[in-house]
Amino acid sequence: MAQEPIDMEKRRHQMFPALTPQEVDRIRRFGSPRRYARGECLFTAGEPGPGMFVVLSGQVSITQRDGLGHVVPIVQQGPGQFMAEVGQLSGRPALVDGHADEDVEVLLIAPEQLRAMIIAEADLGERVVRALILRRVALIESGASGPVLIGPPGHADILRLQTFLSRNGHPYHLVDAHTDADAAALLEQYGQCQVLAVCPNGSVLINPSEDALARCLGMLDSGARDDLFDVLVVGAGPAGLSTAVYAASEGLRVIVVDCRYFGGQAGASARIENYLGFPTGISGGALAGRAFVQAQKFGAEMLIPAEVTCLDCQGAHDGGPLTVTLSDGRQLRSRTVVIATGARYKRPAVPRLPEFEGRGIWFWASALEARFCANQEIALVGGGNSAGQAAVFLSQHAAKVNVLVRGPSLAASMSRYLIDRLDATPNIELHPHTELVRLHGEPTSGLEGATWFNRQAAAEHDCEAHNIFLFVGAEPETQWLAGCGVAVDSHGFVLTGIAAAAAPARHIPTTLETSVPGVFAVGDVRSGSVKRVGGAIGEGAAAVASIHQRLAGTHATA
Repeated sequence: MAQEPIDMEKRRHQMFPALTPQEVDRIRRFGSPRRYARGECLFTAGEPGPGMFVVLSGQVSITQRDGLGHVVPIVQQGPGQFMAEVGQLSGRPALVDGHADEDVEVLLIAPEQLRAMIIAEADLGERVVRALILRRVALIESGASGPVLIGPPGHADILRLQTFLSRNGHPYHLVDAHTDADAAALLEQYGQCQVLAVCPNGSVLINPSEDALARCLGMLDSGARDDLFDVLVVGAGPAGLSTAVYAASEGLRVIVVDCRYFGGQAGASARIENYLGFPTGISGGALAGRAFVQAQKFGAEMLIPAEVTCLDCQGAHDGGPLTVTLSDGRQLRSRTVVIATGARYKRPAVPRLPEFEGRGIWFWASALEARFCANQEIALVGGGNSAGQAAVFLSQHAAKVNVLVRGPSLAASMSRYLIDRLDATPNIELHPHTELVRLHGEPTSGLEGATWFNRQAAAEHDCEAHNIFLFVGAEPETQWLAGCGVAVDSHGFVLTGIAAAAAPARHIPTTLETSVPGVFAVGDVRSGSVKRVGGAIGEGAAAVASIHQRLAGTHATA
């Protein structure tokens, strides 16, 4: 769970509440009694969690264990207390071990029944969900659970894996082999590799891909799926998660697929201050994390990371199912598909740019990258809200932040409150009429500087910036739609509603429906969207009404 920093000691009573005998009686109908003898294991880190355990009698010890065998005690649970964290909403692998200190009797509530209990017993459900989230946050902040990443801190592949795990709300432990003898011995055992990942079950991966690490951790279901969903959402940003929450809460069978992590671009925002209902702001990670849990609470399935390669729309015009193919060859069938893949930042045409990606060139600004900017002069390219939020965040770490924009000012592309914030921050300097033209350094050692050009003054400036952040324009993630017949505009964004009907369509699309019946588009990937988190969430909710029409067979056709 990506969340704001939390004082865990002050929240400990919320993390480990005790249910009264009356409250335990209320939830008995959702579980089944189990008995465990002294020393017996109830659940094991790295193995699928059977659900939530409520202790009826006896005592259970909860411990953290990483792939190097380090064990740290967390808490002892007695009668009235329950054992689970947010992964048990969907039967994900346990992140901790639980052993009976003595003969124990428990009530086991399986994931499906746990979700039912949370909804049926609203007051108890609220306390349980809060505890599950806080426990995941505590595991993340402790850095003593989950896989062990071994390698030089700041190495591009270490940062890649750290970003993947942190954006997916998964705890991990980073070990520098230069300071840990066990880690050094393991690296030596596996030869000259620089990066290792050790899973809780002891499996060792050499510089793994995100997909390989996810499979080792049990994050990704790799089985064949022959079932038919009501709604398949491609993309787990704000628009996709909103669609999932509203569709699943109304009883539809929903699956969400994303090739990276939940939250999309918004998930990397240090602070969103103009989202309704959060007057002091909220980080994009915290907002996305809450939506991710909320969707699972209502039964939406999550398949992350899983990349969609194509959409087969052949049966759409005859009322048949749509088929999505994943990069591993598996197929998913659904009555409707929601395109919520968003947009990615453009790679500006700067020589040698790919050489330095992950080695000083960044397309997001999280706490991981901010640490490398401490007391340094850095540069940021872009003039939208994401660029402004990143500049303000990085200014708290860097000595100076240079903001480069091609236009004369920020007024046309950034919210006024962010412009005022940048103006009021003494170590942020705006450079209008300016573009990045050259990068300096070698890929092996990382970025060592850059040159930018001011068109108005016709002058170049060299800067010894070792970190440059790019938030330039947006390109829609729509390659996987090729050949399906979904109409797009001249920039590749998906047409919906009246605009889609104008592109020759064989049906009359509803407002958020594309030129292919049963296929909808929401959020940044949609042509004409407002490119704001609030707008994306609203579109996700609105699409569900049209989805109901489609499923009920009431949608008008041409």
